[in-house]
Amino acid sequence: MTNWLIRRFVHDSDNTKEPGVRTAYGTLGSCVGILVNLLLAAGKFFIGLLSGSLAITADAANNLSDAAGSIMALVSTRIAQKPVDAEHPFGHGRMEYLGSLGVGVLIVIVAVGLLKDGVDSALHPAPLTISWVVLAILIASELAKTWLFFFYRKLGRATDNGTLLAASKDSLSDVMATGAVLLCVGINAIWGLEIDGYVGILVALIVLKAGFDVCKDTIDQLLGGKPDPEKAQRIRELLLSYPGILGVHDLVIHDYGPGRCVASLHAEVSDKSNIVEIHEVIDNAEREIGSQLHMPICIHMDPIATTDETTNRIHQQITDFIHRMDPCLSLHDFRMVPGQDHINLIFDCVLPAGYKGKEELLQSLGAYAASLDPRYRLVVQFDTDYT
Repeated sequence: MTNWLIRRFVHDSDNTKEPGVRTAYGTLGSCVGILVNLLLAAGKFFIGLLSGSLAITADAANNLSDAAGSIMALVSTRIAQKPVDAEHPFGHGRMEYLGSLGVGVLIVIVAVGLLKDGVDSALHPAPLTISWVVLAILIASELAKTWLFFFYRKLGRATDNGTLLAASKDSLSDVMATGAVLLCVGINAIWGLEIDGYVGILVALIVLKAGFDVCKDTIDQLLGGKPDPEKAQRIRELLLSYPGILGVHDLVIHDYGPGRCVASLHAEVSDKSNIVEIHEVIDNAEREIGSQLHMPICIHMDPIATTDETTNRIHQQITDFIHRMDPCLSLHDFRMVPGQDHINLIFDCVLPAGYKGKEELLQSLGAYAASLDPRYRLVVQFDTDYT
């Protein structure tokens, strides 16, 4: 069913990096979500009134909020595709993140209301009226939401659409919530236990967690969370494949929305390289890698000494020592500057984000350098690994 919908409504569906194709995926996911959730909400409100079950009515309200979330996703996806203008030189791609956040906030608001109603029902239980119609609609809802989870996930992963991925998480919580309602109906039908309010509370908590998860994931993206490690590794591998590129560091990927990243990094080259020739290599790398990964890339060129045996030996010794202290640490731009009474070892040390113990590290490095030669003095610049 999902593949048929994609073939029917998304032209050139394999080319998911193109903005028009991403928009078509987002539109398809949102429209299907609106239709399915409205039908489920209507059916559950009907059987909720028919049976007197607050848990079923709460599940219906949850589906109605999902439909509103799909409308929000449709609007945000459309706005995100607006072209660059004078006020937004990086485009409007982050609107998708705001749409995801809006969906998450809506889920939380609905969950809080459901939780309040569930507590009231648990304190003042009312008898339920169960019929085959109620069971049939609940089972159909469970199957529909399970399909919708896989549908959203497939479309979201194909296009890296955070709003659709948020909707898939919400659909999974709905599957668990409706399962809880079915359990409540079954227990009431078999043993006559009135646990509707307690199940309503359980449904509300499931929905609340889904809402908080969506909000957290989206806020992380808006605040500047870690970039995709596979994308960062791919950039390094591609750049190191060019002749004359000896190392890569200071890689930063700026996220302006799904499919709208900008990368900057430093490439190490030999200080003996012909500057015109290596500059041409850098230019080719920027153009070719940027085209392949669909993102602008800015590369800064760092010359390093490669022919001095002493520099290479001390560089390797300091590198090995840092790796023994912590495999996550690395250094770059190593050089030796001799003076009258001492020799400066100048380099940048790369630390993971949030690294603790910088002062202890510096003291250990200084002691180790002095053990190699008492004249060695460290001049260290600490960098953050943003990937």
